[in-house]
Amino acid sequence: MGLLNIIRKLRLRHGLPIREIARRTGLSRNTVKKHLKAGTIEPAFATPERPSKLDPFADKLSAWLKTEAGKSRKQRQTLKQLHADLVKLGFTGSYGRVAAFARHWRADRQRDEQTTGRGTFVPLSFRPGEAFQFDWSEDFAVLGGERTKLQMAHIKLAHSRAFLVRGYLLQTHEMLFDAHWHAFRVFGGVPGRGIYDNMRTAVDRVGRGKERQINIRFLAMANHYVFEPEFCNPAAGWEKGQVEKNVRDSRHQMLHGMPDFPDLAALNAWLERRCVELWRQTAHGKLPGTIADVWAEEQSALMQLPVAFDGFVELSKRVSPTCLISFERNRYSVPASFANRPVSLRIYPDRLVMAAEGNILCEHSRVIERSHHLPARTIYDWRHYLSVLQRKPGALRNGAPFLELPPAFRQLQDHMLRKPGGDREMVDILALVLHHDEQAVLTAVELSLAEGVPTKTHVLNLLHRLIDGKVIDGPPLDTPQALALHREPKANVARYDGLRAQIVGGRHAS
Repeated sequence: MGLLNIIRKLRLRHGLPIREIARRTGLSRNTVKKHLKAGTIEPAFATPERPSKLDPFADKLSAWLKTEAGKSRKQRQTLKQLHADLVKLGFTGSYGRVAAFARHWRADRQRDEQTTGRGTFVPLSFRPGEAFQFDWSEDFAVLGGERTKLQMAHIKLAHSRAFLVRGYLLQTHEMLFDAHWHAFRVFGGVPGRGIYDNMRTAVDRVGRGKERQINIRFLAMANHYVFEPEFCNPAAGWEKGQVEKNVRDSRHQMLHGMPDFPDLAALNAWLERRCVELWRQTAHGKLPGTIADVWAEEQSALMQLPVAFDGFVELSKRVSPTCLISFERNRYSVPASFANRPVSLRIYPDRLVMAAEGNILCEHSRVIERSHHLPARTIYDWRHYLSVLQRKPGALRNGAPFLELPPAFRQLQDHMLRKPGGDREMVDILALVLHHDEQAVLTAVELSLAEGVPTKTHVLNLLHRLIDGKVIDGPPLDTPQALALHREPKANVARYDGLRAQIVGGRHAS
């Protein structure tokens, strides 16, 4: 290229003749004329096509390389193994030729992926009320003074871009259902389609193309709210790019630097208010006005919100002889009449409901412990053990469930257990809650303690007076004189003596 530049410079700038240029460069005049006539800036050297020993095997080797690229790194065959396989098919070339072919094949494949694969996208547009997008993310918040890892649910309307963020401790079915209900409640309706990735709580199996085996419980939720679930291709998060961007933006706008909260409910209430504030502050971008303005117009296109989906997950459990069932390392009490029997456990985000024979047996607040270093907990309800206590009153003294009795019951128990048979009387008083309002029984016990008569008879008397609506501890009565007798009775012993005469023998029995 340097000699070509000299030829052009001598001819075009200095105007030297061809003969002089040939003399100075040592080239022939024909060569100088040829370069000047071509008008090229860089010399081009044509590479002659030479046949290669690998040409008959190129298609076979390309197919092998494509197959190996789809395997995991540990399962792929090396190029030496592929060369050996080609030799078995009749290839007589060297390993270097196979390695060079593989390098060119990989470079061409990478170039194709960058231009026609992940690097190229089509802008999307959604009609009002057409779709929403859903995704999970992991973040941290301070709850009750402790830094807690949370699973954040992000739901975003595809047209107006209104969004909601809620925090949960787990990414389970019941949490997913709860997030949908609160999102539809805040949005004021239900869009026609939901766009998801292939999360395990929604998809049991990913098939070929768009074929999915949808989880039956997730499908029940979608049918209840009457929307069509749609799932992205695997590892294709850009197909729900709006909510993916919302995950990133929410960290800067809300999650970073947010205050501490006493519990998860307070956090979610703050997140809901903050999301609505951001609707009013954020411009839509493609449509005039803010997100709140476009959302107000989109509401008319949303389906009216139905009643909340009963989003529980049901498990079958067998009650232990100690009237307990186990769930998530913790144990919960069940009425003693169902000991050693199977029951149905319905799992909600914040509570556990036990059912059997078509009836609700009891309910407990759900305890979720993220740390496996903490000991397992046992959650009792002392009412569940009253039927056992009536048969075994001695268990009242050291029974673990009865350590959680209300203070008035505990104080009465201290008085009762000091006298013989007091444990039986205390059991009878506790058993009153099975037939009467617990607050009425507790009030009767408190009154008996206040009056200094902590006995079973007095508690029963006070309880019946409370139930019958009679006045207890009313003002002292001042009896009016108008109630005095006009003829007061007189003590007349002679009447008795007259009766003695009628007795046989006329004598006293003594």
